[in-house]
Amino acid sequence: MLVVAASLAAASMTFTASAATAQITPIPPPSQTGMSGQNERDRQQLRETRRTQDRIDEAQNSRRGRMPSPEQVKANAQGVATSAGLSCRVTEATLLGRTDDDNDLYEVACDGGVGYLLQSSTPPQTFDCLILANQAERLRAQGGEVPAGSTCALPGNQNTMAVFAGYARAAGVPCEIDAAQVVGKTPAGNTVYEVGCPGADGWHIEQAAQGWTKTDCLEVMSTNLTCQFTTAEEQAAGFKPKLVGTDIDDCDAQRIQLLGQNDNGRFIEVKCASGEGYVTRMKDEAVAQVYPCALAIRIGGGCTMTPVAASSEQQ
Repeated sequence: MLVVAASLAAASMTFTASAATAQITPIPPPSQTGMSGQNERDRQQLRETRRTQDRIDEAQNSRRGRMPSPEQVKANAQGVATSAGLSCRVTEATLLGRTDDDNDLYEVACDGGVGYLLQSSTPPQTFDCLILANQAERLRAQGGEVPAGSTCALPGNQNTMAVFAGYARAAGVPCEIDAAQVVGKTPAGNTVYEVGCPGADGWHIEQAAQGWTKTDCLEVMSTNLTCQFTTAEEQAAGFKPKLVGTDIDDCDAQRIQLLGQNDNGRFIEVKCASGEGYVTRMKDEAVAQVYPCALAIRIGGGCTMTPVAASSEQQ
């Protein structure tokens, strides 16, 4: 019989959500309601980009024969990127034209990072190629038409997975990612990305001024947000090695879910192929304690994936 070694009182303390997940404003999947406002913002920005491009085309037609050399374009674009505070060593640049305000508009590709559309205003305006691509994808998913010239086109800006992979490494994600997307922005204006890991839990990563932070999808999903690139099977597969050498190392984990967390650790419900269920208290990524579901009714509301007999609940 499994022995519960520590007090359940400690486990039944109030759980708290992390600041990262509490402040993420997700972009709902296209099938959900409430997208009209977001779609209209996307359309508005893409239309504005298209209008700017139309003005640029007119300006270019009047400036044929006196365009700067490719070397000058690259040097000028680097100056705009630097003035904008971007950590971008320009590897490719094209001058798209000039705006009505007589500012140059460039597309640049950056060494090992995301590219941008840049406007040489004061201060310079920058448009992240990944964000522009994400807006275009959402618009297409809703049946909208993406205006020509509203996304990045340089060859060096077609390396989106390489950029996402670099972000994941910077955030400390412990896998070679196999999928990624822009999720949205926090109230502070930080961009949040989702990355998927093959055969393991995925992550939401956030780029803040102080550096990168990461939140696993187990926690993300416990706050009713979604991870499109992580399956229940992948989460269980990634968790199974943690059970080796514990009191339940014979449990073939089929599903897991986060019930909550406090100063004592994270409390994860595990559903086994045998039909049994447990709650594990995790500390420093290791199993510190195991509770049978029958004795875990005060932990985060108790097990929900494993039925608990009424007689057990009353004990």
